[in-house]
Amino acid sequence: MSGLVKRYGGVVALDGASWSAQSGQVTAVLGPNGAGKTTMVECCEGLRRGDAGEVRVLSTDPWNAGADHRARVGVMLQDGGLPNAARPLPLLRHLRSLYAAPAPLDELVTRLGIADFASTSVRRLSGGQKQRVALAAALVGRPEVAFLDEPSAGLDPHARLDVWDLVREVADAGAAVVLTTHSFEEAERLADHIVVVASGQVVAQGSLAEVTAGERLEDRYFALTRRSAA
Repeated sequence: MSGLVKRYGGVVALDGASWSAQSGQVTAVLGPNGAGKTTMVECCEGLRRGDAGEVRVLSTDPWNAGADHRARVGVMLQDGGLPNAARPLPLLRHLRSLYAAPAPLDELVTRLGIADFASTSVRRLSGGQKQRVALAAALVGRPEVAFLDEPSAGLDPHARLDVWDLVREVADAGAAVVLTTHSFEEAERLADHIVVVASGQVVAQGSLAEVTAGERLEDRYFALTRRSAA
């Protein structure tokens, strides 16, 4: 992504944002509410089109990408994007059938604890249960790039660790994983590369050591975002 600009009427959501994510790494995107994180990732997913600048995912403009490209990208939306009447296991089986080389479904279901509510309709699931199904849906196609919007939000501590282990393994297998998060612990535990966004701009990016410059991530984050807002 280079110089990405996105406006909503008179509101500038992104103001020349530039950053990159690499295969085999977890990239964590942090920023306050309203900083532009979701808009930025949605442009990468091909759900929104920037007004200026350039976005490339797997060397392709995601806005104009075809089905072959989209089959290589996994997406976990902020609101889950799951059909309310569906049941988790049949839904995941259907999604798996759409891919040429999908991930083992039984393993995903077990790792994410989905078996306990596999036959319950999505509308009756808790927020944390929906999160687990949405993550499985994003990963079942064995994507080369995975965009995960707050994948561990609403999960209990045990489930959160299971999700972190799974995300790490997906990256270690060669995928580029991009996750948005409000959790400093999540970024510290998982991220190979950190991107800090404030007021529609990337105010810092690099490894944990490069971004923090010897400070705690939390302290450095607040210093960067407050400076941008001033």
